[in-house]
Parts: sequence; C-alpha cells; structure tokens
Amino acid sequence: MRTPIRLLAVALLATCLSAQALDLKLANKTVLVTGSTSNIGYATARAFLREGATVIVNSNDPAAVATAIESLRKETGRTPLGFTADVTKADDIAKLVATHPRVDVLVNNVGGMIAADFLKSTDKQWDDSWQLNVMSGVRLSRHYLPGMRERNWGRIIFISSESGLQIPTESIAYGAVKAAVIATARGIAEINAGTGITVNSVLPGPTWDRDGARAKAALERSGAKSFEEMEKNFITQRRPTSLIQRFASPDEVAALIVYTASEAASATTGAALRVDGGVVKSAF
Repeated sequence: MRTPIRLLAVALLATCLSAQALDLKLANKTVLVTGSTSNIGYATARAFLREGATVIVNSNDPAAVATAIESLRKETGRTPLGFTADVTKADDIAKLVATHPRVDVLVNNVGGMIAADFLKSTDKQWDDSWQLNVMSGVRLSRHYLPGMRERNWGRIIFISSESGLQIPTESIAYGAVKAAVIATARGIAEINAGTGITVNSVLPGPTWDRDGARAKAALERSGAKSFEEMEKNFITQRRPTSLIQRFASPDEVAALIVYTASEAASATTGAALRVDGGVVKSAF
C-alpha cells in the first residue's frame, strides 16, 4: 500500500523542523533577573527556569520573593534562588553580588514609571527614576562584566521601553530614563566588541499580567467595567499606533528576553529589540 504524498510531505516537514530546533544552551547558566516577583520579571524568571537555568529572583520585598519562589517551584518543578535587595541602593547591591558573585546572564529588568506632569515634577522624582531605571543596571553590569570577560561569555540585557523612543507626555522622566537605558546598553556593547559577550536592550510596549495585582489596581483606578474595556480605552487614547491593538502578555516579552540570552542569539548585540506590538511607527 502506497503512503499518500501528503503524509510523506508532513513527515518530511516534521523531520526538518526537528533537525532545526534551536538549542538555547542555557541549562548550565546562572541568571539574575532584577524585579522578578511579578509581571515581565516573573515571566522571564519562569522562562529561564524552564530552559534549565539557575535563576536568582529579586525584589526589595522579602515576602514577595518568598511567594515568587514557591509559585515558580509549583509552575516549573524547579526551585529558584532568591535575594531581597533594593537595587537602587549601592549597599544592597554590594550584598547581592557578594552572595552571588558569578552571573552568566544579567537581566536588568527592575524599573517603573513615576507619572507626573512635567511642570509639577520634582528633582527627587527625576532622581528616583534615574536610580531605579538606570543606575541599578549600571552598578550590576560593572560588577558582573569582569567575570564575563574572564570566561569570554556573557549576556547583559537591559529592559527599556517603547517610551524611550516615543516619549510619553504623561511621564517625560520615564521616557528620558528609558532612552538612557538604550544608550547605556549600546555603549557597554561597544566596549565588548570582539568578545563572546552580548549586550542588548529589549523594548516592551504596554504589557500586563491580566490576573496580577497591578492590573487589578489599574482597573479600579480606570473606572472601566472590565479589563477588556480598560485595555481598549488605553490603546485608543494612549497608544493608537499599536498594530496588535491590545496589551502584550509578560510571556510574549519574556520569550524575546530568553532568546536574546541564548547561544542562538550570539550575533545579536548592541541592538534595541522591540517587542512593542508595533506601537513605534517605524520599521527600524
């Protein structure tokens, strides 16, 4: 009995796809993800755990770290490490790096928007935003980069934002510091030319964990009747250029972060990688 041509084609395609499957080669890597107890950071930690990496979960809240560790253990079957530190403080960073002196993949994820009318914004708000979004990653990169150079392998990933390219009027400070993050990542990539170290920034657009506490709080503030209504209103009013016309999920952003950290992305460095749903009106 002859095998139908269509079945032969399907079998051949499956064989080809299997042969070309990406091996991310992260199983023996130690990964630090700052701000990793919720949203993008948590999804990133989970994705690295599923790739077999050793993951260090971080927050300035010890209860949040403990909760995240237990939740990640249940979801992945693997238990991450945890470290409570306020990475805006040099002393806390010193304790963190003393406890975990070697990191192969550094994901400078911690950050946040301080929303304020420009004319009413204070020096302290600008300084706080700078310390949280920029200097936390600068300090950690300065520590872990020498070890990466010794091993001639490493990944530093800064989480920026589409707001670094299209400055939001509701928070000019946030746009400014996220633009600085992109510049910082590019500069560090430049000083590691010709090595096995890559440095990139990842630029998410509006991203929400629909079931997270942050989304629930935002829903209450918005006055919308449902998450879907809030999402539609935000996209229409604040990000009308979005091509996906919805919020991204943390998992969608985490997928790009993990790929960028992998061996498969060894030729990607010095780049600002957008996972913004097409919000930025540019193909470049």
